[in-house]
Amino acid sequence: MNIRELKLKDAPLMLEWMHDESVVKELKEQFSSKTLADCEAFIQNSFFSKNNIHMAIVSDADEYMGTVSLKNIECQTAEFAIVVRKSAMHKGYAWRGMELIIKKAFEDFGLESLYWCVSRENTRAIKFYDKHNFKEALDIPNEIRRRYQGMDHLKWYSILKGDDINVRESVAGCKIMRIPTIPTINSGELSFFEGNRTIPFEIKRIYFISKVPKGVKRGYHSHKSLQQFIYCPYGCVRLILENENGRDEIELRDPSIGVLIDKPTWREMQWMVEESVLCVAASDYYSPDDYIRDYDEFRNYIKVQGEFSKSDFESK
Repeated sequence: MNIRELKLKDAPLMLEWMHDESVVKELKEQFSSKTLADCEAFIQNSFFSKNNIHMAIVSDADEYMGTVSLKNIECQTAEFAIVVRKSAMHKGYAWRGMELIIKKAFEDFGLESLYWCVSRENTRAIKFYDKHNFKEALDIPNEIRRRYQGMDHLKWYSILKGDDINVRESVAGCKIMRIPTIPTINSGELSFFEGNRTIPFEIKRIYFISKVPKGVKRGYHSHKSLQQFIYCPYGCVRLILENENGRDEIELRDPSIGVLIDKPTWREMQWMVEESVLCVAASDYYSPDDYIRDYDEFRNYIKVQGEFSKSDFESK
């Protein structure tokens, strides 16, 4: 799967989805009257447009599967759009096309944000975007809303440069969590979390680490019972974790991503970007007795804990 420039040979398959009611029924534009000549003209015009970029999503055999677009490019932002043929649905083409055009938007075209909307009646599209944890946008500028005048019940989405769209589920068995985030087009994002709601414990202590030189590591300890939620609101910090699940790492660079450490876990934090800030929400007050600062002692501790849990399970 890949994306490339549209080619005239794509026109017949483009017309196919335009005349497929199951594909276009919730789209803004009326496609049923389109002809092969219209598709060919659209493709030819795409070669010369500066404010609109249209690319083909293709199979490994270079068969056209759909179109992905960046429209109304201005002020370092653009409207994202995508459509795939019915035969390409549920096969990864939509996600791969979206992933690649987002990367191109931020890395090649220097954009800072993307936005798009779908009808709230389009349950298939909403399920797709919500599944991939895209954030609903609020306070849409009037100049953008005017393009959809007469269309009600729209759900708007937005993504900013630096947002991580490929978040894993866990690192060393510790859950990777998306912090609830509300984006506003061209005005940043507001993120928040709440104790006993967003994260599964009451927050009794919050601290942050800053002014660490690039490349320096901190941490080198574990806790016995303390639970922590760790996130990086600015910059990039590599989090290296080790417990009974092995040793693993993740780079925290998206302010809306955090890691829940709810078991004895050795941690090391390496500053990848100057001036990065690492924040921690903890389930209890500071207690020196809860720390394990010697690595060999930590390895023995989780070994003993593992043997205890196993024997306790077998006795039941």
